Amino acid sequence: MSWLDRLRGGFTKTAAKVGENLTAITKQAALDTSTLDDIEEALIASDLGPEASHRIREAIATRRFEQLDERGLRTILAEEIEKILAPVAKPLEVWGFPRPHVVLVIGANGSGKTTTIAKLGHWLKEQDYGVLLAAGDTFRAAAIEQLQIWGDRIGAPVIAGKEGGDAAGIVFDGVRQATASGEDVLIVDTAGRLQNKAHLMDELSKIRRVLGRLNPEAPHDVLLVLDATTGQNALAQVEVFRDSAGVTGLIMTKLDGTARGGILVAAAEKFGLPIHAIGVGEGVDDLRPFDARAVARAIAGLPE
Repeated sequence: MSWLDRLRGGFTKTAAKVGENLTAITKQAALDTSTLDDIEEALIASDLGPEASHRIREAIATRRFEQLDERGLRTILAEEIEKILAPVAKPLEVWGFPRPHVVLVIGANGSGKTTTIAKLGHWLKEQDYGVLLAAGDTFRAAAIEQLQIWGDRIGAPVIAGKEGGDAAGIVFDGVRQATASGEDVLIVDTAGRLQNKAHLMDELSKIRRVLGRLNPEAPHDVLLVLDATTGQNALAQVEVFRDSAGVTGLIMTKLDGTARGGILVAAAEKFGLPIHAIGVGEGVDDLRPFDARAVARAIAGLPE
């Protein structure tokens, strides 16, 4: 099964929810206020958020229809969703110099953060970049072991310490080792955290200070990994981490099996942060560049 098939499969329930009223709607001669309200409610129920849903409703209201059918309406939905997503669909670029380009990866526990780091490392290695992984999540021994297993799997060295060790020290050593060995990218895992974990937020600030002393431009990217299955809670995470950690871009995981992937649209509309990639499976190749058109058509229930 291709990644696009998995993406569409993950959006099956979302597309069905969006289209719950389409059959009845398309029997009407015109899109009256009540019909437009039904469309907006279906979009909100699909986690697209009130701002994006209202914007799409207003855009549809301006259209003129000679004949309205379900596929035509789905096509219009896809076009309007793509307009929201296209500006934030930006590839992750390795631009930092002197090397390494430092990517700090953050997120709540259970978001798929450590696995995403490994997939990102594999993705960059496929582009012929040298990659070093740093096990900065010293809060959980399992996270260190997990990253080391993934490092062996993708052929990337991992610098790690002991459980409970100084995460900033690991990051410091990672930059030194990457510089000495000529690696292009250092990807740093961090402890899963939320705003109620003050000591972990302080640790993140310390990591940033250490990186800044080594290279004023580091970290070059601060990527927040979001679990699509959390729905509207993902927006709260973006807000917290954006303000406290200086998030520069997003990666959305678990889009192959969720009815709540519409949260991508809500995040794009509300925050405008770059969305670099999406996770559509458990395999090492299942992190894909964010494709606004493919996602928009999947949400609307249209084939690619």
